[in-house]
Amino acid sequence: MTISNRLRTYIDGEGISYDTVPHHRTATSSQSAQAAHIPGSRMAKTVVVHHEMGYALAVVPSTHRVELGTLQDVMDKRLGLASEGEVGVLFDDCDIGAIPPIGAAYKVPVILDESLDDAADVYFEGGDHKTLVHVSGSDFRNLMRGAQVARFSHPA
Repeated sequence: MTISNRLRTYIDGEGISYDTVPHHRTATSSQSAQAAHIPGSRMAKTVVVHHEMGYALAVVPSTHRVELGTLQDVMDKRLGLASEGEVGVLFDDCDIGAIPPIGAAYKVPVILDESLDDAADVYFEGGDHKTLVHVSGSDFRNLMRGAQVARFSHPA
């Protein structure tokens, strides 16, 4: 599969240059970072949350865990983790668990953990469990424009 069609169309439409990093099939973003030989702190992990108004993507480094209570306070909403079924409907061109953090491509709002806001370059899942997308930090911030930036994670 490599990169999901919707993600590719969005990134290309934004004029962002990127490359892909193939790796053996993995189950988690931390494993993907290890398999691709990249620092976990530069690997953006996407957590899909739901609330009474819809969904949001919480984006943190793969080395971190989302603090749901803090995220609820920041967003001022009651949150829960989206089910695999919900994620499958929202990201119908992606494998479950390989969700890209580029919410604008899927019309889902994003909240970005501030620990990723100054990274020199960033890697993220492209829609399958065998390919990472690599962009410069400035291009990642461009793709994240409009995202709320806050601290809502801690090292795992």
